[in-house]
Amino acid sequence: MMRKIIYLLIAASFLVGCGAKKRALRKKAEETRKNTEVIAEEREEKEAEKDEFIVFTINSTEEYIETFKEVAKQNMRVYGIPASITLAQGILESGSGRGELTRKTNNHFGIKCHKGWEGDRDYYDDDEKGECFRKYNHPMFSYRDHSLFLTTRSRYDFLFDLRQNDYKGWARGLKKAGYATDRKYPVKLISLIDRYKLYQYDREVLKETGEPVADTDPVEESHEERMYTVVKGDTLYSISRRYGLSVERLMRLNKLNNTNISIGQKLIVKPSR
Repeated sequence: MMRKIIYLLIAASFLVGCGAKKRALRKKAEETRKNTEVIAEEREEKEAEKDEFIVFTINSTEEYIETFKEVAKQNMRVYGIPASITLAQGILESGSGRGELTRKTNNHFGIKCHKGWEGDRDYYDDDEKGECFRKYNHPMFSYRDHSLFLTTRSRYDFLFDLRQNDYKGWARGLKKAGYATDRKYPVKLISLIDRYKLYQYDREVLKETGEPVADTDPVEESHEERMYTVVKGDTLYSISRRYGLSVERLMRLNKLNNTNISIGQKLIVKPSR
């Protein structure tokens, strides 16, 4: 695992510095590029010569996060995309690195070929049969391309006006901009971020700049308690997704010993302080 993470970090040092930077982040990107320019060029030349297709064996979502968290944080520093959003999208789109498409293509974000794509490709049944998806020799190229995809398309420009720790705004904005057709896409991203506390990586990056960041769990920040009444067809899982909580968090809030709930039962879904 440690060797895998170190390899990713080495690759990240030059891959993230290759793309365009948005707005005020351009200056920081240029500084990062200059600081690693010599090493980056040498390693990039060696990397470009490789034809080997490298796929990481990942056995759990926790291992996926551990493998790619530093890469997501570095992309946040350079491109301004919240690390929590990058990781949540990677988890969701790639099946935590274990999905069939990801195993075939190293495409961790479900990015299709689109007009102008000149890289490798593969075909996979998605919204339609035999759709074209981008293919990468290494997962790092997928992470870099994800950042470039969001920073170079005008329909995503409004996202960069949001605060970098506003992961809920980013999640909703990605759906609004058309990144995914699933109407529950924002809820799924927010649920993953809350469940695995991915927002902590946004805080770590923002603290480097001296920006004050609250250490409180976002789920606990409300001063108002909100109750939900269980209706027919509800499960703890469906309720947790609706309110951006994990099932475990919902059970703790309501002091539940198991996942059994009944129609008419009132559940706390937004805690008070």
